[in-house]
Amino acid sequence: MRIEAYNQVQQLYQTKKVNKVRQTGSATYTDQLQFSNFGKEIRAAQAALCGVPDVREELIAPIKAQVQNGTYKVDTASFADKLMEKVSAMDSFNEEMR
Repeated sequence: MRIEAYNQVQQLYQTKKVNKVRQTGSATYTDQLQFSNFGKEIRAAQAALCGVPDVREELIAPIKAQVQNGTYKVDTASFADKLMEKVSAMDSFNEEMR
């Protein structure tokens, strides 16, 4: 078991602690929440992705029309080359992970 990894993860969450402020003599309590810069960047990226459609119709429409017309052709040699590149990349990645 690696304790160092736990400490690193724990440090990430320390930036999100809630600070309580008590004033003596009054019953006013104030809580604060602070997000790290990384958390703010993630939120900005999520907001940007919400406005983007999952499917870009302007790119799909011509291919869809070709498939429906029966005129869409696949270059099998190119497809096979790209497939082998992906398999090779996955093999390399798996070897690095071992």
